[in-house]
Amino acid sequence: MRELDALGPRLRAARRLRGLTLDELGERAGVSPSTISRLESGKRQANLELLLPLSRHLGVRIDDLLSPVDADPRVRRPSIRRHGHVIAPLTAETAPMQTYKITYPPVDAVPAPRVHDGYEWLYVLSGRLLLVLDETRTELEPGEAAEFDTRVPHSMSALGGAPAEVISIFSDAGMRVHRYAEPDEG
Repeated sequence: MRELDALGPRLRAARRLRGLTLDELGERAGVSPSTISRLESGKRQANLELLLPLSRHLGVRIDDLLSPVDADPRVRRPSIRRHGHVIAPLTAETAPMQTYKITYPPVDAVPAPRVHDGYEWLYVLSGRLLLVLDETRTELEPGEAAEFDTRVPHSMSALGGAPAEVISIFSDAGMRVHRYAEPDEG
């Protein structure tokens, strides 16, 4: 099993990250240092009786030591179209932070502000973006970034009659409001 092939190196990395020697971890977990060494080198088969105390004292989940390595790191999620915006997911749906490339279309009027739990970070790739936070209007150009609490009334729109492309990163709570859009049909 490929999952088990990664166990030894992950166990060693977790131990070293915490600055523990084989002896120190062995003493805390009640496992002999030689057994830990053999687990880390792949010379000993892992079992729950060994992994439970080791993972507990390393502060990691057993799943973190065993999780499969995905051979294909690409994110394959469909783009979303919502109110003229094109939202391209850049992270897996299970990622702790959600990242998107959002294309804001040119509009005639500034959208109504929204409020929701969370936090957002953004970076302008192209075009010009108007960020309205409460009553403050900020124009962002390519290469500029912003961050804000999404509980502050906010809206974003393209300026200058051309689309604006933005990378946006949302905390989990910040993404909930954006999550329920229609998949791209084109």
